[in-house]
Amino acid sequence: MNIYSVSDIGQIVSGNSYVGRGIVIGKSADGRKAVFAYFIMGRSENSRNRIFKEEGDDLTIYPFDASKVKDPSLIIYSPVRVAGKSVIVTNGDQTDTVFDYLKEGKTFEAALETRCFEPDAPNFTPRISGILEFAEGDFSYKMSILKSADAAGSACNRYTFSYAALPGLGHFIHTYNCDGDPIPTFTGEPERVAIPNDIESFTKDLWDNLDANNKISLYVRYTDLSTGKYESRLINKNK
Repeated sequence: MNIYSVSDIGQIVSGNSYVGRGIVIGKSADGRKAVFAYFIMGRSENSRNRIFKEEGDDLTIYPFDASKVKDPSLIIYSPVRVAGKSVIVTNGDQTDTVFDYLKEGKTFEAALETRCFEPDAPNFTPRISGILEFAEGDFSYKMSILKSADAAGSACNRYTFSYAALPGLGHFIHTYNCDGDPIPTFTGEPERVAIPNDIESFTKDLWDNLDANNKISLYVRYTDLSTGKYESRLINKNK
């Protein structure tokens, strides 16, 4: 096995009915754009009752039908927030924790030391997080996963991965390996994926290959490293 091989994002998710929530971060093949994507999936009515909304430079999740919300605690949050020259992407309200720590001059890692996996036994869904840190016309990025140390949820293990941004390369981390009962937590390092120059093709490749029954929403952003301007694509299954 070639540890430096790069896979197509569509090939990774295709045929997997439940990878859960996912974050992709990387650099476009031409080296000109910082790229990230975030998507959510859901099996229950409560989880599926959601939509993404852009609010300025941030992204927030709202209920599609507010009358059907049973428990908003783990499904309603801001997955994307901008803090100075950093962009935070997470699968929960730890976005706000990281944002607050950065504003105080503290670090991504320090913020996540205060958090752990979600309290949704028996799954103990991991918290996945990413950050893009922009400087001098380029960027670097980090990814984190906080997951249960055992089946009882008795302790939290924390893993952080730091990356140089290389043209055409990205990394993909998601909450689950596949569907199950309980759902098996993501294992190993973030997966190496190809990042094309075209936002349309990348968005389509990811969205079209996510499981049709369980996918809910997808957000993709390409930021021009020379100007700081970005373009984004947002898809909600609920319309």
